[in-house]
Amino acid sequence: MKKILYITALSLVLFSCKESKTEEVEQKDNGLITVTSAQFQSSGMEIASPTEQDFDVTVKASGKIDVPPQNRAKVNTFMGGYVKSTTLLVGNKVTKGQALLTLQNTEFLDIQKDYMEVAEQLNFLKSEYDRQKTLYDEKITSQKNYLKAESDYKRAKAMHQSLRAKLVLLNINPKNVEKGNLTSTITIFSPITGDIVIMNANVGMYVAPSDVILEIVDTDHLHLELAVFEKDILNVKIGQKILFKVPEATKDVFNAEVHLVGKSIEGNDRTINIHGHLDDMIKQKLLTGMFVEAEIIIDSKKGLAVPSEAVLTENNKNFVLLLENEKNGYSFKKVSVTVGEKSEKFIEILPNTIINASSRILTKGVFDLAN
Repeated sequence: MKKILYITALSLVLFSCKESKTEEVEQKDNGLITVTSAQFQSSGMEIASPTEQDFDVTVKASGKIDVPPQNRAKVNTFMGGYVKSTTLLVGNKVTKGQALLTLQNTEFLDIQKDYMEVAEQLNFLKSEYDRQKTLYDEKITSQKNYLKAESDYKRAKAMHQSLRAKLVLLNINPKNVEKGNLTSTITIFSPITGDIVIMNANVGMYVAPSDVILEIVDTDHLHLELAVFEKDILNVKIGQKILFKVPEATKDVFNAEVHLVGKSIEGNDRTINIHGHLDDMIKQKLLTGMFVEAEIIIDSKKGLAVPSEAVLTENNKNFVLLLENEKNGYSFKKVSVTVGEKSEKFIEILPNTIINASSRILTKGVFDLAN
């Protein structure tokens, strides 16, 4: 008898639990999703009609953060040498004309020696040329002697100017060389103001003229370099606003403006280059080479919209939950919709035969019912 009572009690408990669980789960009959009033209230669900919202009409683009060619400098040397000293690292800021490093090589001495020899010869050859010219004018000497003196002088003068230009390129003062002050060390100076982004020099290493010793970027001139597809380019104009983000670094959305629009189609992707200007405050947060995703605002429009959280996406299709009735709870029908433009909080719903401005749609708690 006790065994029968125990089994009966256990059956009642199991039936009670099953009934309670059934009440907590949304009922799905005839394609409708139904929730009780209690569930609706406890889940914080809300129902509202689509409202008219302002939307930006945009063109999608992608690209990177970059600087103009004149604001990026690759530093090298006109003659090879060994790095004697440097104190700079990647990230250091330098100013135009600042000493970057020193190189040492005995070949620098050879050029200075040649320059001194030619400079001394030049004085003699100039004097001889002037003398022969005077004699020739007075018909005392032959034309041959005059022309030879002229040729020797001009050849030496050309050599003198060539060696002088090499000294200037090596940042060696020709006047010091003429005074006999020779040096085996040269200093390389910064051609622009900016930040060092590449440093390939170590003390003692040899650098050839073809080697990039370091690279400097002027980050004050950061800009956007974007690519827009051919089908969209006729809608892009100078002065339009750009919204962009750096997906690998932050979720923040930044502003820019179209400054230049390319005039030719590039590559197999058939894209056109767009140059965008950045606000000065934004430049401090960005680095050259960062990949960006952007939208160029080409127009604005009004459209019927619902909150972004009201739209379900399944298998690349979009749905909303349309209220069918409020008897004994709330019953919703999953309705397929076509979406248009998107903003930060709203999604445009293109009107159809089912959804219009008077439709009542679940706007909060949608994902609770979808899961």
